[in-house]
Amino acid sequence: MGGGTDSGGDSAARRTLTSDEANRLAITRFLNYQAGGRAVTITVPSAAGGLVVTGSVDYRAGIGYGVVRGAGRDTSSDGLIQWTAAAVLVRPMTDTPATAPPAPPASGWYRRPLQKSGSALDSSLAIVLGLGSDRPDNAELLPQNGAALVGKDRVRGHSVDVMTGPNVRANNGTSFAPGSNSSSAVRYWIGGDGTMYRVRAGVASESQPVVIDFDDRKYVPVRAAPGVTPAG
Repeated sequence: MGGGTDSGGDSAARRTLTSDEANRLAITRFLNYQAGGRAVTITVPSAAGGLVVTGSVDYRAGIGYGVVRGAGRDTSSDGLIQWTAAAVLVRPMTDTPATAPPAPPASGWYRRPLQKSGSALDSSLAIVLGLGSDRPDNAELLPQNGAALVGKDRVRGHSVDVMTGPNVRANNGTSFAPGSNSSSAVRYWIGGDGTMYRVRAGVASESQPVVIDFDDRKYVPVRAAPGVTPAG
């Protein structure tokens, strides 16, 4: 999980957010948007073995791109992947590189609509796109809507506060509340300056949550694959 303690952030008793904590949670998605994009590793749960997507997300254009690798029966999904709020493109590869080439290949892509339900992968991809916003959230409303501090943790050497927060609303309008795997809200691992380092959210189709790590790897600007129209 990217070097964190992976304790789930339960090292402290749950309590209401302070004003400073609420402000940091309120700006965390806006900081992703303000940065233009972030490097991400998405760990997608699956009974067949699971998938890991390693790549970048352009929060202004609303497009993600990277390498997808699977375990168990999911290895058939190995290759390149690009997605928007409306579509998923995959390019199968027998020898998948460690990182996606900066320029997406000109051919070999298979396109399909992004599924709004029933697919842990598609739900995870949409959740990632929803973690950027062109404006801060309302810090005063967050505690009223159940946001709370649930612990402290470390992620790749960064000290973070673990907070529950609002359900992730993706760009396609779908709201991803926790699935059967969790009785609590989406969890955010937030640094002292509001930087988002990790998010854990339930998906209804799986018993385990999706984990999204915002890496220390340098963000590589996303270039659209043939036929993909960025939102920005």
